Amino acid sequence: MIRAVVFDVGECLVDETREYGTWADWLGVPRHTFHAMFGAVIAQGRDYRETFQEFRPGFDLYEEREKRAAAGQPETFDEEDLYADVRAALAGLRAAGLWLGIAGNQTVRAGRILRAMFSDDVDLIGTSDDWGASKPDPEFFKRVAGAVPFEVGEILYVGDRCDNDIRPAREAGMETALVHRGPWATIQWNSPEATETPTFRVDSLLELPELIGQFNGSMR
Repeated sequence: MIRAVVFDVGECLVDETREYGTWADWLGVPRHTFHAMFGAVIAQGRDYRETFQEFRPGFDLYEEREKRAAAGQPETFDEEDLYADVRAALAGLRAAGLWLGIAGNQTVRAGRILRAMFSDDVDLIGTSDDWGASKPDPEFFKRVAGAVPFEVGEILYVGDRCDNDIRPAREAGMETALVHRGPWATIQWNSPEATETPTFRVDSLLELPELIGQFNGSMR
């Protein structure tokens, strides 16, 4: 049975359109050009961070984040950047008696923002910077499993990427849900891995309470 649901952050809970737009501005390139290159890099199966290298060879993302913060333009997100279904989905899952968590590849700063926004709604908020392990490293999912008070097979990990979320979570022994939004899910959606690997495929997080209820009912 599924007893806990843990969510990825970017393009699962948070729409990153605004943030990537500000990166284009920081690089001094048109936003549509940056987005086109971003999609091309993902479609080629490359690390999204290579997008920055295409415009500025030698680009150091960590260093540039610090420069942006020093310039008063830190990476950020707020309530307006959440996908419209997030709050209602969390409330529905909580009402169904599920333990909830948020865990993704995020900075310490992002972790502080997440805690300010979600501490009253979930039981766990963890980031790669907190744990010193980033997806898809198996250690990240070991940290998730260690923080959830149930067996690893009772955890549903929800994300938008086959490569970073669904595949490694499945390999860790978790159930998985692929949500159809953001550049990765849009590009990967019809691939064999995206159609065959996840426990659930959803267009909205609001589908999860019913799907989990049906899944758990079939386990009884």
